[in-house]
Amino acid sequence: MRAASIRLWRTSPATYLALVVGCALSLFPIYWMFVVATRSNDVINDVPPPLLPGGELGENVRRVFANDHAAFAYGLVNSLVVSSVVTLSVVFFSTLAGFAFAKLRFRGRNGLLLVIVGTMMVPVQLGLIPLYMLMVKIGWNGTLQAVIVPFLVSGFGVFMMRQYAAEAISDELVEAARVDGCSTFRIYWNVVLPVLRPAAAVLGLLTFMQTWNEFIWPYAVLDANTPTVQLSLSLLATAYYTDYAQVFAATALATLPLLAVFILFGRQIIGGIMEGAIKS
Repeated sequence: MRAASIRLWRTSPATYLALVVGCALSLFPIYWMFVVATRSNDVINDVPPPLLPGGELGENVRRVFANDHAAFAYGLVNSLVVSSVVTLSVVFFSTLAGFAFAKLRFRGRNGLLLVIVGTMMVPVQLGLIPLYMLMVKIGWNGTLQAVIVPFLVSGFGVFMMRQYAAEAISDELVEAARVDGCSTFRIYWNVVLPVLRPAAAVLGLLTFMQTWNEFIWPYAVLDANTPTVQLSLSLLATAYYTDYAQVFAATALATLPLLAVFILFGRQIIGGIMEGAIKS
């Protein structure tokens, strides 16, 4: 049985080959995007396509930021503000609500949790028109509040943190903190939040990526004077003449913040995913 168990978990050459092929297929579009960002428009339609970087990256980046129609720098700043505020808010309220649903006893707890889970079943597209009408009524149309405030809380985040807190935090730990004289918020801040940090890192990354890549709602409620980075990219791509080298250079620049977030918090994110898988 011991030999059979060892053979079961032994990695074969086919496994390594499959992993290499999967990684290559996943990374090649990103690599080719950066390659085209370093080239001129003359070689984009070449067959076979260019596979090595060129020397036009600086010029393409300069033209991206010099394009007043797209306002790419302004869009980057707006997306950074919106994504950061939404991510911090979602992580804070989700961990707070998840702790409450998992470890506190109050009337209507299960019913409220069912309501939150029910919101996850409603397609986002169904709420676009009523939400747009609300933004127009309160005068937020064309402002960043319209893409920040409606997404400060996430039903998925609350449910995820509730499930993680129920498994990771023991009732005895909360009771011991209560006996020591801690208030509910202090228990959350000093006891619960450090335990939830791996799952919060995963939630933060997912929320940041989703908010950064959001296009439909900002396109509906914002305008060219207050763009996000995705709107700036669409303005570059929908011009009378599409400068593909400029579009790919802007796309590469818009991807860099996501790569930076993953590199900076990758260890905690992967650790949180693996810990959640083990608990499951």
